[in-house]
This record gives sequence, C-alpha cells and structure tokens, in this order.
Amino acid sequence: MGDLLLLRHGETEWSAARRHTSRTDLPLTAHGEEEARAVAPLLAGRKLAAVLVSPRLRAVTTTRLAGLTGTRTDADLREWEYGAYEGLMTEEIRQERPGWNIWDDGCPSSADGQPGELPEEVGARADRVLARVEPLLRADEGDVLLVAHGHYLRVLTARRLGLAATDGRLFQIRTGTVSRLSTEHGRPVVSVWNARPGGAEL
Repeated sequence: MGDLLLLRHGETEWSAARRHTSRTDLPLTAHGEEEARAVAPLLAGRKLAAVLVSPRLRAVTTTRLAGLTGTRTDADLREWEYGAYEGLMTEEIRQERPGWNIWDDGCPSSADGQPGELPEEVGARADRVLARVEPLLRADEGDVLLVAHGHYLRVLTARRLGLAATDGRLFQIRTGTVSRLSTEHGRPVVSVWNARPGGAEL
C-alpha cells in the first residue's frame, strides 16, 4: 500500500500575514521559493505513482521548484473558498462577526458572488480526491503526492483518517512542509507531520 504525501505550498505574502487566500493567485515570496526548493531532498528517495496539484500559482510554482515532474492539475485540490473573507485575517473578520471560527461557521459568499464554503463542502471535494487516489495507493506502485493548501490539506487529512471535515482543526500544517499518511493494520494513520530538511525523516 502506497503512502499519501501532502505538500503545502511555500510562503506567500498573504500566508505570512495570515490572510485567508483562496482564489487570489499570489506568487511565492523569496522565502517561499526557498521553502519549495528545500522540499526536493525530502522527496528524492520516494517512488511517486502520481503527483496531483492545485491549479493555483503558488502550488504550481512550489511543484516546479521542488523538481517534481509528470504532474496533473486537479481543481478539487484548490483552497477552501473564503468568499466574503478573502484576504482578511481572522481578527478582522471577528470585528464584524465576534466569535467566528472557520471550522464551526464556514465562509459566506461575497457581495460580488464569489462563493464561500462550509467545512462539509470542502470535505466533499477532499473525498472526491481520496476516491480517485485510492486505487493508485492500493496498486502499491509508489506513493501519491498532493500539492495544495493549508486549510484544504487539514480537511483532507481528517477525511482520510475517517474523521469529520471539521476535525481538520486538529492538524496545523505549515508552508513548505511535507506530511505522510500511511496505514497500520489496514487503517490510515499519521506517520510524519510538517517535515522539513534537517528535521524528521519522511
């Protein structure tokens, strides 16, 4: 059984400022480019059966700088749609909506019609991706790498482990890191989390 590898894209200006970034197609910062290049040695020893990538520029650039080839874009890997909260920090949202929490409340659509999503809607997208990669993992011809975004990968991790989408709140994931979901006695488990060069081995 192959492992499921999760790569969060490198830092952007908004991720560094903790601004919610979904459809806004920001480039990586110089530090984010360094993070992306640093991923290459972590993945060098892994046989990859497939590499699926979010269509957003920050994910595509991370994939390229990490030296990954033979990739496929998957729209279901795009970040949580933040709608009216695009570009805002949590503290700014709570000025208008005290006590707001994305895991409990989701995001409303914006006034110009940009969609927002509830956790369960993000979870449904993650479930579709997991269903597509499951045959590849079971074929045991290598690992599957998903290159995507922080909130989305947290939801996908929860769903892979059989948890509710809202339990993604339990899995903080940092930019430019790789995490590994393996199996133990036939059940998905977290094997490595937030790996970087010089830290835990992947």
